[in-house]
Amino acid sequence: MALLHEDRLFPADERSRTIARRLYEGIKGLPILSPHGHTQARWFANNEPFPDPVKLFVQPDHYVFRMLYSQGITMEELEIGEAEIEEPREVWRIFASHYYLFRGTPTRLWLDYAFQELFGMTERLCEKNAQRYYDTIAQKLQTPEFLPRTLYDRFNIEVLATTDSPLEALADHEAIRKSGWKARIIPTFRPDSVVDPQHPGFLDNVRALGALMGEDTFTWRGYLRALARRREYFKEMGCRATDHGHPTALTEDLSETSAAALFEQVIKGTAYAADLEIFRGQMLTEMARMSLEDGLVMQIHPGSVRNHNAQIFARYGRDMGADIPAPTNYVEALRPLLNRFGNERNLTIILFTLDETTYSRELAPLAGHYPCLKLGPPWWFHDSPDGMMRFREMATETAGFYNTVGFNDDTRAFLSIPARHDVARRIDAAFLGRMVAEHRLDEDEAVELAKDLTVGLVKKAYKL
Repeated sequence: MALLHEDRLFPADERSRTIARRLYEGIKGLPILSPHGHTQARWFANNEPFPDPVKLFVQPDHYVFRMLYSQGITMEELEIGEAEIEEPREVWRIFASHYYLFRGTPTRLWLDYAFQELFGMTERLCEKNAQRYYDTIAQKLQTPEFLPRTLYDRFNIEVLATTDSPLEALADHEAIRKSGWKARIIPTFRPDSVVDPQHPGFLDNVRALGALMGEDTFTWRGYLRALARRREYFKEMGCRATDHGHPTALTEDLSETSAAALFEQVIKGTAYAADLEIFRGQMLTEMARMSLEDGLVMQIHPGSVRNHNAQIFARYGRDMGADIPAPTNYVEALRPLLNRFGNERNLTIILFTLDETTYSRELAPLAGHYPCLKLGPPWWFHDSPDGMMRFREMATETAGFYNTVGFNDDTRAFLSIPARHDVARRIDAAFLGRMVAEHRLDEDEAVELAKDLTVGLVKKAYKL
């Protein structure tokens, strides 16, 4: 018995399924390109064993602990936020005894993939076998075959991008380079902490950026110079992209005089909430201008109401599974930026959304027109088999395939990377197989498309 069926996610009808199998066979062994994610360069710099199953599967993965929390299991019971876990076996028992909660979710697919393909488990996780699971995983984690660098090679990863604050020294990336290991692990420039006035510690962060770059970042021109120079350093370290997690997709295109005046208000703390949103919008346009100059690809991830649970935020801080999608406008919000840069062929802006209603109404028509725009894959709550299929069905008819950029795993959970890419490859094979069966596409075109969606479009969009 196996945890995973070999035909999982393929179409139910025999003809489409047979074609999907053939398409999948042609792409399942291709290398993984992960141009956007949240793994830690420290793992690969130090190359030390992962400490235990809980720190590997439960604590870093908000998909896991947010589901458990939704059923009344406290963060304290899961020892979330603790540097050292006092009772890892008990945390694992709680996780295992509630594994049924993940039925029908993509998390279940990812976890079962890791349990079966990496640890050889063929019996579904439950409270009864929890300790056997724990012992098997814990023992294997202490072997050389499960060191981070060995797993990176085993997963056939060609490129892995981390996500980093402009204030990061990138010492771990430097250590990887100096170690002689040939893997390509690159940073991504994530400037939210120094461009969002509502980010905790914003003024201190701006001041630190100035000290780092030798610029007066409390002046508009000095602030922009510091950001541009920091981007150049990231680029020297292999960075190919920036990433922007703004509450909305609003952009602005103020004159230099107006922008400088607004920046002064922000620094003095006299700006109203509406002004702070305008400032964020102006900074997206400034970042697009810098991307046109330095060649970094720009990713915009709007539409998340972050840290919605005030109690969890106060106790545990940011990014603890309490982020909620919100409706997002792109057509009018992006217009100032697009009026200025939308027709630039040498600029790449990749748009993501948590608002699926915008796929066919806004995003596909925008990307199907403006040369600078591409559509990012389904993100976060929609990084699922059904979410991926909805994206293909709603975006392809207007934007086609070649205004998209392949797949991003966007994960903190390292061992889920091959599982996530496998799901994406199976869904693309299923979608293309159905198109061939319906005589909407010839199979030789589907073969080429499957490879482009897996590798070609990713390399092209992210300049890899």
